[in-house]
Amino acid sequence: MNWFMAKIVYRIICGEGNHTPQFDEQLRLIVALNEEEALKKAYTIGRQEEECFYNVSEKLVQWKFINVSELLKIGDLNDGAEIYSKIEEKENGELYTEMIHKRAAGLRAGSGQYVLHAF
Repeated sequence: MNWFMAKIVYRIICGEGNHTPQFDEQLRLIVALNEEEALKKAYTIGRQEEECFYNVSEKLVQWKFINVSELLKIGDLNDGAEIYSKIEEKENGELYTEMIHKRAAGLRAGSGQYVLHAF
């Protein structure tokens, strides 16, 4: 068996959807024999975890599965092993660096609120 990391993407729609589009990109660990099986499993997870509920304002909130946008085979699972890397170019490098330091400070303070947010 092999380990894979899949990026599963959902669109979040609240009410009639008259708001700035929101997307949730989730990184999931998948165990499979090969890439084809891993992709099928990730797709199944994406479909199964679509959800609809009413928020406190009684507006319908929908998490609609978009697709599996990335699938990476992970090598050995060892302490400190790299499981994901993404290189981005930012217009304002200083602002990006400052944001990273703020998120890290929040983690050190035990806040945890920064852990799952994409940047």
